[in-house]
Amino acid sequence: MIRLATFLCMTAFATAADLPDDPRIFRTTVRKQGDDGVHTYRIPGLATTPRGTLIAVFDARNKGGGDLPGDIDVGMVRSTDDGATWGAMQRIMDYDAAVPGSRGNGVGDPTVLVDAKTGAIFVAALWSKGPRAWAGSGPGMTPEQTGQFVIVKSTDDGLTWGKPVNITAQIKRPEWKLLFNGPGNGIQLRDGTLVFPAQFKGADNVPHSCFIESRDGGTTWKISPPAIPERPPTSEAQIAECSDGSLLLTMRNEARTGQRAWARWRDGKWSEPWLAVTDPTCMASLISHPKGVLIFSNPNNPARRDRMTIRHSADDGKTWSDGKLLDPGFSMYSSMTVLRDGRIGILYESGDTAGLVFARFPLEWVMEK
Repeated sequence: MIRLATFLCMTAFATAADLPDDPRIFRTTVRKQGDDGVHTYRIPGLATTPRGTLIAVFDARNKGGGDLPGDIDVGMVRSTDDGATWGAMQRIMDYDAAVPGSRGNGVGDPTVLVDAKTGAIFVAALWSKGPRAWAGSGPGMTPEQTGQFVIVKSTDDGLTWGKPVNITAQIKRPEWKLLFNGPGNGIQLRDGTLVFPAQFKGADNVPHSCFIESRDGGTTWKISPPAIPERPPTSEAQIAECSDGSLLLTMRNEARTGQRAWARWRDGKWSEPWLAVTDPTCMASLISHPKGVLIFSNPNNPARRDRMTIRHSADDGKTWSDGKLLDPGFSMYSSMTVLRDGRIGILYESGDTAGLVFARFPLEWVMEK
């Protein structure tokens, strides 16, 4: 969940950005304020299907720029030409905003995950029936008590979607005050396991990053222990599988020290956590490239959400490059994917456009010094 004012208030501080003039970088605005009558678009997730289709998901914040609770739906658009053009928006999760006392019956903060073996696409999100989001969710299991972890699925490359399935009872402890996904993107491990990054607020109200996994194609799910049981508190996370089979988790550090928190999952247990990479307490993106490197994106500033930067690591996240500046202007959340030809695509929140921008670039650009 995003502890901010509103996207619109923040964009008022953005200035016109001097974007890098490099013909290898393509960019286009995918969603902007007012499209389809939506007040604000936020919280990007991006994935590539086995057919090469790009699936972009996001919050469609219908009436205002604020976080849940509110009248928010999960929107989705597709691209079949590597992000050059995008189709019409579908609302793939939309609870009835007219339900009395539901405060808009919103659902948001999506995470998208593709099963490359079956072609199935999963999108997880937080459903807040009433004030059951970051600040108002409590212990319990029902929608009237606590936020709900819901997943929607497509089996036809994102053309149509089923109804949301509620998996809260499978993975949440009753004493926890909240459990939900990412946001951003999930991954499939080399053995076929499906993994969503996740976060929960314990009975003491302290947030912790973790992940959930499914070994049966998304039918049942299990949750990991918290990556950092004590301090610092962590929330929005992204995860990648490393060359040795371990899982690297990068986490929003709620201690607000200007650096991200990291931990590694190997042989059923977490490593000691560490702090690395400048970060203004923001969501970020982490993916594994088939060429054997990890790619990371975030605003490269310890105090302000700007300077969207792309880094790479050739040693499974032990060290990171200084990074390549993609957008020097106001920029916030991001989600990356590897395109069918090996280029990298990113969907990120841009203050200059008051919406969501897609960019693509070759791996070689990221690797350059």
